[in-house]
Amino acid sequence: MLNKKIFSGITFIAVLLMLGCTGTQPDIPVEEASVEPGSSVALKGTSFKLLGTPIALGESLPSVELRDADTMAKVDLSTMKGSVLLLSIVPSLDTPVCDAQTHYLGEEGDKLSPEIKRITISRDTPFAQKRFAKEAKLTDLQYLSDHGDGAFGKSTGLLIDDLMLLSRSVILVDREGTVRYIQVVPDITHLPDMEKAFQKAEELVKGA
Repeated sequence: MLNKKIFSGITFIAVLLMLGCTGTQPDIPVEEASVEPGSSVALKGTSFKLLGTPIALGESLPSVELRDADTMAKVDLSTMKGSVLLLSIVPSLDTPVCDAQTHYLGEEGDKLSPEIKRITISRDTPFAQKRFAKEAKLTDLQYLSDHGDGAFGKSTGLLIDDLMLLSRSVILVDREGTVRYIQVVPDITHLPDMEKAFQKAEELVKGA
């Protein structure tokens, strides 16, 4: 019988290949549509349920601990008030789509108001996130790891069943800690509409 850990590793590698981990940068569609947290998303034509308690507009972020890749400190996003939070949520940084999303957040996001805190969240280990940040020269972003039991994914309805990765999403949180914008990309091989998220984030800064 195949060892469960070996099987899990093989499954994860297969998922990365499906996500486009081929060493080349594809033309990646930008998705304007969104599905609800806790519903389902698609990968290469296969539908996957989103597990956990769905987060909704007007709610506060759930109180869960993530690990900061730079300091290794525990971070609870529900306590981070006073700044607009732009949460860029990706399945795995070592894939071209996630790489492109994070580069966009880091490079184009440099034009945003300094009151907008840009954060990337994935289930990669903090060590893998820190390596990615250094190699990609995107160290001005904050990287938070949901490695372990996927508490963030479960508490937001963004944990992909079977794959156990976070669904590609963008969440905006205002200064008071209230969720004001959510896009969950229906097909996780597509990019979220980062420009729309940037515009909404600036509106939150201005109090619009």
